Amino acid sequence: MKKIIATDAAPLPVGPYSQAVLANGFLFCSGQVALDPKTQTVVSGGVTEQTHQVLANIEAVLKKADCSWDHIVKTTIFLTNMADFATVNEIYAKKFSSNPPARSTVQVSALPKNVSVEIEVTACVG
Repeated sequence: MKKIIATDAAPLPVGPYSQAVLANGFLFCSGQVALDPKTQTVVSGGVTEQTHQVLANIEAVLKKADCSWDHIVKTTIFLTNMADFATVNEIYAKKFSSNPPARSTVQVSALPKNVSVEIEVTACVG
């Protein structure tokens, strides 16, 4: 059985998917991009501002599912430019001061809404 997690504190999905799905003790969060949940538009600025917004969006979804950063067991970061790796990594690291989750980082040719970064997470809630 699965439970759909949805919150107005994170951007609405831009396609036929859920913000997150809770199933068998795991929370599977769809990738978040740098959309402001109030305006549904990409935040202004570069990869720094985008990364902060992505993490805020993830936090809103986690909160709706009664989870925190400590519950995350796996993340995947998608970047359109691997030169942004150090910047994103520095901001990301502040969310995981100890016991960070497993992670993959992949360069892609493009992301929705022409953003620079997308991050998806999986959390263990059981």
